[in-house]
Amino acid sequence: MKKSFLILVCVALFSMDLVAQTYEYQFITQVESIVAGGMGRSRIVHAKQAMDHTALTMSRVDGKLDKKKVKRSDARIGNFDETKILNFYSMVGLSFENIASNDAVMSSKLNTMSAEGWELFSVYSGVESDSGEPDGKGIFITRYLFRKKI
Repeated sequence: MKKSFLILVCVALFSMDLVAQTYEYQFITQVESIVAGGMGRSRIVHAKQAMDHTALTMSRVDGKLDKKKVKRSDARIGNFDETKILNFYSMVGLSFENIASNDAVMSSKLNTMSAEGWELFSVYSGVESDSGEPDGKGIFITRYLFRKKI
């Protein structure tokens, strides 16, 4: 009976620990240019300062916006890392060397985040490419969501 009770208490304490886990989240964004001739800008961007979303949030009641004033400049941060990577296209077209180079840089970033205790939680990607007009412009964006127990 004592063993059963002890096991039950241990399971209950272990279960509470699993339920009560809190995480800190962080995004890393990779933007790769799809501009012919290698004229675009490609970067990995990593915000290095926290932002309080509540300071930027306005509420509506009965369709009317509250009196709080939020400026676009309030949403900007100046503390971030910007890692240069190569464009998908070179002067002669699609560059597999550039793609492989970007993969190596991003692998280095992912390994660094992992070594710092961050877990890659989810990955989101999207493409904005030629919009039907022959504009020859676009981006490929990948957002990496990391989390860490706090």
